[in-house]
Amino acid sequence: MRKIIAAEFMTIDGVIQSSPEDGFKYEGWFFGYTDEESGEVIQRRLGREVDLLLGRKTFDIWEPYWPTHSNFWPNVMTATKYVASNTRDSSDWQPTVFLGGDLAEKVRGLKQTDGPDLYVFGSADLLQTLFKNDLVDAMELMIIPITLGTGKRLFESGTIPASFKVTSSQVAPKGIICVTYQRDGDVKTGAPQISED
Repeated sequence: MRKIIAAEFMTIDGVIQSSPEDGFKYEGWFFGYTDEESGEVIQRRLGREVDLLLGRKTFDIWEPYWPTHSNFWPNVMTATKYVASNTRDSSDWQPTVFLGGDLAEKVRGLKQTDGPDLYVFGSADLLQTLFKNDLVDAMELMIIPITLGTGKRLFESGTIPASFKVTSSQVAPKGIICVTYQRDGDVKTGAPQISED
């Protein structure tokens, strides 16, 4: 079974948006914090053989960009790009498959097929559907030490209660926290362990 992994740059207050749509004015907010160590993490992640699960807006931005910049990320050209869209059904950038209709059902079926894991980059609206339907198996986050106060966030209302466990983490010199979370069942509750005097 294929896993779905959300790979995101995120602010402390949860913003993942970087495109200037909807009046967002902080495009490129993460570049000032990158360094050699965080760059190595990015290169390791981009070096994996994966397929991509993308929202239509993210795909529209990537479609003209990556074919002319693929020397930085060669795998983006060979990865199958599964795009959530009810308005598009074709692209010259191949291999690309458009998923219309009941997205959660389509993604559940896709997870059952053979192939590499499916990575989600950006695609804030798509992620909300995936979280609400418990379809995200892991998150590879790079948490940047800033707050923006506005913009699309990784978690919006409707996210189901769920537990995750940390499987790897490091802090880069400029303060980026690189952390991987893996889905770990239901929320675990308890009571404080305070001994009586």
